[in-house]
Amino acid sequence: MLIYNTTYHVEEDQEKYFLIWLQEYYLPEIEKNGVLHTPRILRVLSHREEGACFSVQFEVEDSACLHRWHREQGTKLNEELLKIFKDKVVGFPTLMEIIV
Repeated sequence: MLIYNTTYHVEEDQEKYFLIWLQEYYLPEIEKNGVLHTPRILRVLSHREEGACFSVQFEVEDSACLHRWHREQGTKLNEELLKIFKDKVVGFPTLMEIIV
């Protein structure tokens, strides 16, 4: 089992809208596909004073499933995020393996 994590830096004036978008559009769209599951939204605690950081995590069976999801759905969702938030939300993905 793997964890697919994307950490987002969100400009302060977009935080409320970003969280609404995640909960009302992004997560439901991902759950329709069924490849990524057990979604979590976490606030990253740091000493940065500008903006906010969030971690969005999903469990995925293996990297082949993630690659297929990314081709079929992930790219479209990322384009939607860019269309709505432009450069006010920036994310970077990380793939992690569960050890224990």
